[in-house]
Amino acid sequence: MKIALCIEYDGSNYSGWQKQNDVDSIQGEIEKALESIALEKLDTYASGRTDTGVHALIQIIHFETEIERPLTAWVRGVNAFLPLFIRVLWAQEVDDTFHARYSATQRHYEYLVYNASFPSALWAHKAGWIHDELDFNKMKEALQYFEGEHDFSAFRSSECQAKSPVRTITHTSIENYYPFYLFKFSANGFLHHQIRNMMGAILYIGKGNYPSEYIKELLLSKDRTKSPPTFSPHGLYLSGVDYDARYAFPFMRRTVNIFDNNHLSQDR
Repeated sequence: MKIALCIEYDGSNYSGWQKQNDVDSIQGEIEKALESIALEKLDTYASGRTDTGVHALIQIIHFETEIERPLTAWVRGVNAFLPLFIRVLWAQEVDDTFHARYSATQRHYEYLVYNASFPSALWAHKAGWIHDELDFNKMKEALQYFEGEHDFSAFRSSECQAKSPVRTITHTSIENYYPFYLFKFSANGFLHHQIRNMMGAILYIGKGNYPSEYIKELLLSKDRTKSPPTFSPHGLYLSGVDYDARYAFPFMRRTVNIFDNNHLSQDR
């Protein structure tokens, strides 16, 4: 049988999602916990690989097993073997056609920025920090240039292994809850470091280094060397993954927004 899990995690102390030798990873912790319940080796597949220090409010994974366990065992049982920074939110049996990565139609990320004179001790690994005064309207205008289908070579890591740099961003937005800014991005997929590179450019525009139209210039250049530096991973959250409605998953979107009462603790 094939089981889909929804998990959340604080990526601060991990080398990212992907399992690697001699370093702590989210995938490594998940597989160890699953194997403690299944009593056999299991391989997991995720909707996407988050980088070192990146968090997830919603990460969808799947695995296959012939071991019969109630769904509660894949949630409460697995959580009993996980560190406090990783939790399973729900489990559901899926058909053989489902794949956590290849069945996904949209991915959603949020980036939380702390804008103050000094970095915050409490938000050190939960938000990216910038001390410069930011122009909300210029950043909002800059975001709109990202929407649509583009070649994102100018925002692609040199280590990116994707076959094509073309992606379609369907939604961008910015919210301000002083001293925080919350940026949201939705797309059919993202390249390695794409959002962090986009954030670097947006914040350079926000602090007055470039006009909003600079994003259009960078996209057309297709040249990563012309873009500002990659921004911190600490404020980046995978916040949702979309699949065909036939899977009827319990919930697929969440938000890091704890500032607006309309969003407080709601699963969307």
